[in-house]
Amino acid sequence: MRHLYLFLLLILFVQCKTDTDKKVDQAVQSVLTEVSEQPEIKTPDELLGDLFTEVQLHQVFEDGKTFVDCTAKHPYDEIVSRYNEQKDDPGFELEAFVLEHFETPPLISTDFKSDPNRTPKEHVEALWPVLERKADDGEKGSTLLPLPEPYIVPGGRFREVYYWDSYFTMIGLAESGKMELVESMLDNFAYLIETIGHIPNGNRTYYVSRSQPPFFAYMINLYAAHRGDEVYETYRDALREEYQFWMKGCSESSEPILHCVPTEQGIMNRYYDARNIPRQESYREDYELVEKAGGGEKMYRDLRSGAESGWDYSTRWFADARTMATIETTDIIPVDLNALMYGMEAVLVRSFPEDTAFVKDLQDRMEDRKNFMTQVLWNEEKGIFSDYNWVDKKTTSVSSLATVYPLFVGMATQEQADKIATYIRNNFLKPGGVVTSLNHSGQQWDAPNGWAPLQWMTVMGLERYGHSDLARTIAERWVALNEKVYANTGKFVEKYNVEDMSLEAGGGEYPVQDGFGWSNGVYLGFKAYLAEN
Repeated sequence: MRHLYLFLLLILFVQCKTDTDKKVDQAVQSVLTEVSEQPEIKTPDELLGDLFTEVQLHQVFEDGKTFVDCTAKHPYDEIVSRYNEQKDDPGFELEAFVLEHFETPPLISTDFKSDPNRTPKEHVEALWPVLERKADDGEKGSTLLPLPEPYIVPGGRFREVYYWDSYFTMIGLAESGKMELVESMLDNFAYLIETIGHIPNGNRTYYVSRSQPPFFAYMINLYAAHRGDEVYETYRDALREEYQFWMKGCSESSEPILHCVPTEQGIMNRYYDARNIPRQESYREDYELVEKAGGGEKMYRDLRSGAESGWDYSTRWFADARTMATIETTDIIPVDLNALMYGMEAVLVRSFPEDTAFVKDLQDRMEDRKNFMTQVLWNEEKGIFSDYNWVDKKTTSVSSLATVYPLFVGMATQEQADKIATYIRNNFLKPGGVVTSLNHSGQQWDAPNGWAPLQWMTVMGLERYGHSDLARTIAERWVALNEKVYANTGKFVEKYNVEDMSLEAGGGEYPVQDGFGWSNGVYLGFKAYLAEN
């Protein structure tokens, strides 16, 4: 009888697990279906098949992003047909075939020359027109998702708009008095939400399966500070739809599903890409890493989800800081994402005062996040917030600047903020600003690198809780580093070495890029902040 009871329990467990797996699969498929229902959104691998794989694995271009940014000179099916006819011919050369059938993408305007007589601020002001892109016309054969209004691209290999980059770029645009361009970029993001259902990583077809850190609410705050509270009503429906994207499936499963992870305190969020194949733009790197590690679909999804985090890559996402082969992004409930979601919920509360039921639900979720942040993510021993691995049921050991996000959005207590300020001063503060993490891993979102968005959020978060002296010190050091590099190179770059100001930043899957949207924006923001204080 006892054996029969255990057998029935096993059947019930298997059935429950099967039902849960089905719900997860259905949720993932629904996201992909929503995207695929847009007939123009087909990714390069879907359009080119074996040709795409061969080009990327044989590294026809040094940077895999170059190929996915190429424009096809002929219809895709015609190119594929020609490839299948010619590929086995004697003397067939793949590179020659690609160059014959595709137009390679340009970098930012080659006409722009740095003028050594310009101040750094004048240089940034002169760069805005170079980085600006007019409304797109939807060129055939391109992976670019056309946008109806002008926008700013970061620069270098980044020839399209990027989601979270844009918030920090907008800070500089606002300081330059370019509020029409700020509005245009907000309108573009609202358009993407309305047409795709979310803001993708960037406006490329191969980015649609994931988003980036959700800063749309903060863009609305920024614009409202200049144009008034009516801005909240203008963009509230788009913001609500974005919130639904991040919370999709939360009420349908008691297991982690898409971006949602149920906890004792309530629903928390994680980074999660709906696809589980190599990233189009880094196909060879992903394929070789997974093959060498003996990984599978989950590892591909974790790589993609790491890209959604914006921190691609950091030891925050690794089980073993020594190797990227242990990446486990979807197992992590991140401090930064849940702080950003708290802030998004706060803006939604402000935007829908008449919808009392919705506001009550949002306020409950905000309270859940604060409880989770304090009860689970707070590391009393260090005095910082730490990410949480929901599979292992413990916080991770990596100390990173993700800890400043709760200060930036205003969800930390004063006592927590005071301890974080002490930890930053004793550990993160370096000659050039604050360092991304305390791990020297070779990954670009670790030491010794500093990034403009993290400098900004650290300074604004500390300022919010009364730590003005430390905030000002960080801003001054970052500005001095920017100006030193500009004096030596005539450029603003994507990332900086904050530990040794005589060296360039390193790590990552590509060389350091110049331009550079968010570095320009934060520099102008800090110049204004320091002038006011």
